[in-house]
Amino acid sequence: MRTNALAHHWMPFTANRAFLAQPRLLVRAEGMHYWSHDGRRILDGASGLFCCAAGHSRSEITRAVARQLEELEYVPHFQFGHPNSFELSARLARLTPDDLDHLFFCNSGSEAVDTALKIAMAYHWARGEGQRVRFVSRERAYHGVNIGGTSLSGIMRNREAFAAVLPEVVHLRSTVGGHPRFVRGQPEQGAELADDLQRFCDLYGGHTIAACFVEPIAGSTGVLVPPQGYLQRLREICDRHGILLVFDEVICGFGRTGRAFGADSFGVVPDLMTMAKALTNGAQPMGAVAVREAVWQAIAGKAPPDTIELFHGYTFSAHPAATAAALAALDIYEREGLFERAAALAPAFLDRMFALAELPVVTDVRGYGLLAAFDLAPEGVGGARGYRCLQRLYEKGLLIKWTGDTGIVAPPLIAEESHIEEIGEILRQTLAAL
Repeated sequence: MRTNALAHHWMPFTANRAFLAQPRLLVRAEGMHYWSHDGRRILDGASGLFCCAAGHSRSEITRAVARQLEELEYVPHFQFGHPNSFELSARLARLTPDDLDHLFFCNSGSEAVDTALKIAMAYHWARGEGQRVRFVSRERAYHGVNIGGTSLSGIMRNREAFAAVLPEVVHLRSTVGGHPRFVRGQPEQGAELADDLQRFCDLYGGHTIAACFVEPIAGSTGVLVPPQGYLQRLREICDRHGILLVFDEVICGFGRTGRAFGADSFGVVPDLMTMAKALTNGAQPMGAVAVREAVWQAIAGKAPPDTIELFHGYTFSAHPAATAAALAALDIYEREGLFERAAALAPAFLDRMFALAELPVVTDVRGYGLLAAFDLAPEGVGGARGYRCLQRLYEKGLLIKWTGDTGIVAPPLIAEESHIEEIGEILRQTLAAL
């Protein structure tokens, strides 16, 4: 393919000029692998972008989507419904913890976060507490790229060019840096960092804060595992001040931590939970927000009979093809026991990832479940060494996720130990040569 034929697509989160000079095109996928346009097999060490938990090109999902599109391709979910969305809601309500029993569907994790922001505001308004206009997030947080999620973001490069964000957002300190490096699983120190939320309550008034958004494990920034007791302390402070606790489970959800959700792994139940990515195994765009019964009741109870309760939604909310993909993906996760499989594979995976600590270029390793990250000592401009490593790994047949000089590894839950060994060996050889 001629390089200039690629120039019209402005690619997201991509060094576009460098890509045009040396394209990395993926043309098919199956199981644990992609294939490049020049016929090379590429081992997927990132589940696509944390999406393809059951591996690639699952025929069960393909057939379900095809059947749905042949039967009914679109339903306007404003005032009309389709059976699949109700079946999917019931299936997810059985999977989510405690009474997170109401599902609002959208098309991505970014939309799920903005939906959660609006549900939080609507909940407090319905209860006569419309003064709760402030939101709390964390440094190094990633909550998508819509204006709401960008406002919550604690990653400077994701915000610096966009001044018109929500003004009433404050950020807790990141949980990284307050404990030793090379910690496997949950750090023992750092729970006291949650007290930043109490400081904000003391400074601004807890009665002005609507919600606190956190990822159970901060994923895209480089796998920041919560210290022991940290999420529990956030839950306690939120309860004390009437603040909603929102878990962004877009990366952690659907088995990545060895349980259905990070909330299950860490034993803390939020009031709202966002999800996307592995919800459909990446086969269709879809996101959702799971909502606790009390939040739903407050919003629904405020509206008069026969009137709309929440003036929010998307043209493609609960699209029939997406719901078909999600139902088929849930069938696979359950039939193949993939969440339990992830828990069983995690020790061998983390052994391989933490073995990278012996390399001089590696300055930290973190991990939990089938999710790990390593930091490289920067060289020159921040992110330059990481980009070179991305290119070299691709040449050696491995794809992982990069954020600056941090590599993130999250293999599909169908991985065998041989795949884990291969990922670890390619990483070791490549990093040792830097």
